[in-house]
Amino acid sequence: MSAVVALAEHAAPGPDAEAPRTLVERAYRALRQDIIRGHLRPGERLRVEHLKDVYGVGAGTLREALALLLSDALVTAEGQRGYRVSPISLNDLRDLTDTRVMLETEALRQSIRRGDAAWEQRLAAAFDALSHAERAGRDMDPVLWEGFNKRFHEVLISAHDSEWTHHLLGVLYRHGERYRQVAIRMGAARFFERDVHAEHEAIYKAALARQEARAALALEAHIRLTCDVLTRHAAENSGPSALTGQAQS
Repeated sequence: MSAVVALAEHAAPGPDAEAPRTLVERAYRALRQDIIRGHLRPGERLRVEHLKDVYGVGAGTLREALALLLSDALVTAEGQRGYRVSPISLNDLRDLTDTRVMLETEALRQSIRRGDAAWEQRLAAAFDALSHAERAGRDMDPVLWEGFNKRFHEVLISAHDSEWTHHLLGVLYRHGERYRQVAIRMGAARFFERDVHAEHEAIYKAALARQEARAALALEAHIRLTCDVLTRHAAENSGPSALTGQAQS
């Protein structure tokens, strides 16, 4: 059995696990992933007439998908001039990080208080799957890892019953994923010098032990490290412009 197949068997279904139900949803998912992975660069103009052929949909369908991405803040509208991929910056990353820390640490506290035996079982399964991915170290597949990482963070707070919190954190997570991909592309060695597995293990053990303060502190440190990595990278590589890679068109 290949390593990829073995890891896939541990995967838990996420919101994108089901096949897209409409052409709009298919185009939305494909565009979203290409923005997050950096195939569509920050600041790049999104020309409908070109992209409709790339994604194999009509112009109307593509515009509907772009409108959904606008609500995710992954694209910006330019009036009658169309859309661009949203820019990235250190200031945006810091704001994103602070907001995510505020929401997710409180959601984790609430989840620890309310989580039952079924929650503990889901959390153990999600951590086990993530651990399998992380044992590969620098050889791990970033895309595969991201799926397990997302699932782990979702399960951590799943016992908290606020739909708005889950929705907002879902949006913030996708933006965080975008910055993690920047960290991997621009400074992979430093990014993976982190002991990410130890970070996750500390959160997991504290959560299962119902030590909500310790779990929240471990989660905050974990979330802030990507911001710290990219801030140092920018400082060592000609300032914030080293991060943005913003298109001029």
